[in-house]
Amino acid sequence: MSNYIEYNDKIAFHPGYYLKEIVEASGLTQADFARRMDTTPKNLSILLKGEQAISLDMAMKLSRMLGTSVEYWLNLQKNYEMLVAEFKLQEELQKEKEIFKFIDYSYFCKYFGMPELPRKTELQIEKVRSFLGIATLKVLQEKNLSVNFRSYSEKLSLSNIINANIMVQIAINIAVKTTGPIYNKKKFEQVIQKILSFTCQQDNLVELLQKEFLQAGVIFVALPNLKNSGINGATKKIGNNVMLMVNDRRGYADTFWFSLYHEIGHIMNGDYQITFKEKNEVENNADSYAENMLVPEIEFKRFIGENKFDENSIRSFAEKIDRDPGIVLGRLQKEKKVAFNNQELSKALRRKFVLDIRKTGEK
Repeated sequence: MSNYIEYNDKIAFHPGYYLKEIVEASGLTQADFARRMDTTPKNLSILLKGEQAISLDMAMKLSRMLGTSVEYWLNLQKNYEMLVAEFKLQEELQKEKEIFKFIDYSYFCKYFGMPELPRKTELQIEKVRSFLGIATLKVLQEKNLSVNFRSYSEKLSLSNIINANIMVQIAINIAVKTTGPIYNKKKFEQVIQKILSFTCQQDNLVELLQKEFLQAGVIFVALPNLKNSGINGATKKIGNNVMLMVNDRRGYADTFWFSLYHEIGHIMNGDYQITFKEKNEVENNADSYAENMLVPEIEFKRFIGENKFDENSIRSFAEKIDRDPGIVLGRLQKEKKVAFNNQELSKALRRKFVLDIRKTGEK
């Protein structure tokens, strides 16, 4: 290890650098110099190489031997450490800039009131880092940062991992500031039955859901989708509560409700992780739970037995089971009773759905 470090146009000199010059100028061997210092040749050698910090005891010995102050040697050590820390921060910042290329900073400006700071990348990074409550953007590369990914493959891009983690961090930060009763599974079962009647609700939906879920100790967080996140939702145990997060990634009311009940299915199974865009057995089970909760299986079988899937028939059935007609259409498409590319029915029955961030309590 060298007793000085160079970074860009700066050099940080370890106290051992200066002490080595003094030893060489003394005409003594390192062994003799060490004995005069009341230390071992090995300790002196380590110090001269910059492999060890000068301790208070060593600074006192040098001050008595050389007629310098104790503070002189301690300040050399302090200045060296500060410069080395600065070098490391600069290296860290360069790595953060590479990660920041995957992040849509405008998302934070639009929904969380951050200043735009055009062309000021370092300040933007500082704002995001502080907002998320993380020491470095590098942690966003960890696929299991705060919540495990339920499914993961080589197809999952670094951009997906970074932005999915961002959404989960935002949700967690909101959840930990929310106070609610202890999670009660029986109460939660009652709530998820009750809110099925909300599927046609448009006004104050997020606030209504938050209120109902909180009674069961579930903290509901609804976030606008962050580009390239690929995430539909996430669940996490937070203290005595459960966080349930969903977004509006697909932009329609029926897919919002499906994502919501998909996450509810995971909670019912005690599965607290991220739901990503990929599928496995656990995800498929949650899909089945959501499908059957949103469109009761017995009634649905009777309906498809009639083999009438025009707009009026779908609306009539949706009204009978008290569901948004887009949800019924989605189930019919899943069962291949209606083509996914049937634009006429989609336009007539599906409602656009964009979350209002102000209803999350964050703004």
